[in-house]
Amino acid sequence: MKNIDGNNERNIHYFWDNSNRPIAKVNQNEVFTLSIPDSSIFQINRNSNREDLKRINWEKVDGAVGPVFVEGAKPGDALKIELLEVESGDWGWTAIFENFGILSNEFKDDIVIWAINNGTAGSLKDGFLEDVEIPVSPFLGIVGTAPKTGRHTMIPPQYFGGNMDNKLLKAGSILHLPVNVDGGLVSFADPHAAQGDGEVCGTAIETTASVKVRIEIESDMKLKFPYVESLDRPEGRIMSSMGIGPDMREAAKEAVAEMIRLLGDAGYSREEAYVLCSVAGNLRVSEMVDMPNYVVSMTMPFHLF
Repeated sequence: MKNIDGNNERNIHYFWDNSNRPIAKVNQNEVFTLSIPDSSIFQINRNSNREDLKRINWEKVDGAVGPVFVEGAKPGDALKIELLEVESGDWGWTAIFENFGILSNEFKDDIVIWAINNGTAGSLKDGFLEDVEIPVSPFLGIVGTAPKTGRHTMIPPQYFGGNMDNKLLKAGSILHLPVNVDGGLVSFADPHAAQGDGEVCGTAIETTASVKVRIEIESDMKLKFPYVESLDRPEGRIMSSMGIGPDMREAAKEAVAEMIRLLGDAGYSREEAYVLCSVAGNLRVSEMVDMPNYVVSMTMPFHLF
């Protein structure tokens, strides 16, 4: 089985650009693994404190492992990316950055280091969230293909995916991403041990991860935005569309429009799909801190498909 070592910085890129050189090639349905560093890319360790946050090089934050060239993928196709396993590291961190997050400039820099074991995360910071256990549900904050054109920074999510911070991207989920250039050029990053919808302070429980992936090519899909099939409590198996953009209302409208399209592919009329979105769908703010773009998701029970 092919293993891609994301702990080797030569295998990490810091911009979305279709000129990024592939670090590996895989065949359709080939299973491969990746080791993925935390979002700080080695800048934060178990002993880091709030003073270390001032030394963060933001140009290196959210660097992605890749890109991976998928043999046979062509523009207009989609990649069906199955996350077979997502295993987090045994520690993680969450930081408050004074000028980041939904309540930016209301808090000073701070950091908590978490111990991760037996399916939970606990604070190692004296007097901070003592006796609180956070259930661990590891996922990837970043999965993206190469853009059609241009060079894009890593932090804002885009039509090709990227920093979606959608907690549904966990083991057992299937992500569908557009192919904009030959090979798709897909990359992976930003593992989280746990996160709430919105990621409101700007960070989750950031950690490392070992990931097992399989990719299938879906011909002539012409996706406008990514969508994902996943398992989520208490809903069970769900389908989730996404809207991505700088206006929250417009992103919500895109998420609804995309769900109507997916339901249409399952045989419903537009009117039926719109009603289903209202009576059975759930709009969720997946991410609202990676400005200028937000991610709004609409989930729908999978049995309706």
